[in-house]
Amino acid sequence: MTEKFHTELEELRGDLLSMADMAESMLQCSVEALKAQDTDLADRVIAQKDEIREWNYRIEDRCIQLITLHQPVARDMRMLFCILKISSALERVGRYGKDIANVVHYTAETPHLAHLLSIPLMSVMVNEMVSDAITAFREEDASLLSDYTVRDDEVDALGHSIFRECITYMLEDPATITRCMNYVMVARYLERSGDHACKMAELVTFMVTGKRAEFE
Repeated sequence: MTEKFHTELEELRGDLLSMADMAESMLQCSVEALKAQDTDLADRVIAQKDEIREWNYRIEDRCIQLITLHQPVARDMRMLFCILKISSALERVGRYGKDIANVVHYTAETPHLAHLLSIPLMSVMVNEMVSDAITAFREEDASLLSDYTVRDDEVDALGHSIFRECITYMLEDPATITRCMNYVMVARYLERSGDHACKMAELVTFMVTGKRAEFE
């Protein structure tokens, strides 16, 4: 590959890392807004939904352009494929952050139940999964991803626990139904973000080793 190609590929990697920073921030800030019942912070997250989508479009366009103009092979082609797919996963993570931020407006007027159950812990776990997948991409080190199946199972277990707790609250007091249904939705958004983190981990593993992996 030419020097020009590798320069452009490195710029594209930088763009993906910038997009990852935004997606991680959207997801983290949305849960912080939920915890604090901060509608202003929630609105700032919601306002980023168009920008995260534009990041994805730009990265997709550049990937297609590099493939068309330079016809890369082997590891370079795997990297472009990985960037293309991770970009899509990051957009979804960012949009789940936006979805959680939307929930803030429905929960801001009533006190939280049991400090949001296990949602804050679930959020930390998922954010770490997203961050570690991006670190593995940046460092091109698949060894950082070996425990993702276990981590995904732990996130799923927390999601089921939140659902069961919400059922108990709703049966005991119908006045909690709206809050509990919102909590269940937030847990679902976090669970799906964890699934996308697993998908990114699978892609990085393929990029680095040339071998397929499955972590979900």
